[in-house]
Amino acid sequence: MKPRLFSTLRCLQHENPLGLPRAGSIPRMQRGLPERRSIKDVKKVVAVSSAKGGVGKSTIAVNLALAFARRGLRSGILDTDIFGPSIPTLLNLSGEPRLSSNNQLLPLSNYGVKSMSMGYLVGDAAPVVWRGLMVMKALQQLLHEVDWGGLDVLVLDLPPGTGDTQLTITQQIVLDGAIIVSTPQDIALKDAIKGINMFKKMNIPLLGMVQNMSLFTCPHCNSSTHIFGSHPGVKHACEQHDVPFLGDIPLHPSICDDADRGKPTVVSEPESTRADAFMSLAQEIGRKIDLL
Repeated sequence: MKPRLFSTLRCLQHENPLGLPRAGSIPRMQRGLPERRSIKDVKKVVAVSSAKGGVGKSTIAVNLALAFARRGLRSGILDTDIFGPSIPTLLNLSGEPRLSSNNQLLPLSNYGVKSMSMGYLVGDAAPVVWRGLMVMKALQQLLHEVDWGGLDVLVLDLPPGTGDTQLTITQQIVLDGAIIVSTPQDIALKDAIKGINMFKKMNIPLLGMVQNMSLFTCPHCNSSTHIFGSHPGVKHACEQHDVPFLGDIPLHPSICDDADRGKPTVVSEPESTRADAFMSLAQEIGRKIDLL
């Protein structure tokens, strides 16, 4: 007799309880699914995902938002990671947001970018020990009860995985596109591909993949090394899954140091080749979503 758990999982997979479109099927309105809404006063919304932690997604997301601002756009970033928010550290911001006259949260700003995060609401050291219902309620507030005051583009920094948060965002928010961040390592790519398939199932435009931390150039001898080996990596995954390749972000100690001290590379080293990589990424994404 097969274990009951696996029998239950097989039934759930067969019944498709979440109402996700089947691969290759024509999308249709599913009973009980919410209608996607635009985020008020925001022209374009771009999600940055990795489906795996530790690949530098938040660092890329915040530098992307800053690069948009440097290109003259009204830019913001929303940290949707309820349990492990990174944006307060990356933007060197703290303190509880004030409320507007219509009782909405007012974003905190630094370096010309507006931001909102659960980290502002609970503090740096306070753990978020919540069950799913409370997490979803907090996410709803972050998505729909923030007074952005007019933005050209809002970057959503998604948490790792393909669970409740990702499903809520892709089902409820009008997204202009999604970006997948991965290192060339096979174990990271396996999860990144799950992210690709999730966005495809939810009919979210995939703007492309970014390869992070692939190449290290020694500052002393200027020789370059592929940290994760010279296998095809993200470019090969893009070819396999028909996803555009958006470019490489190098592995450099300054990028990490800049992030840790709350002054990301686009701000701290605007003339560096590393900042140029983020500026080029913003230019390409802005072109794809008709902003630049």
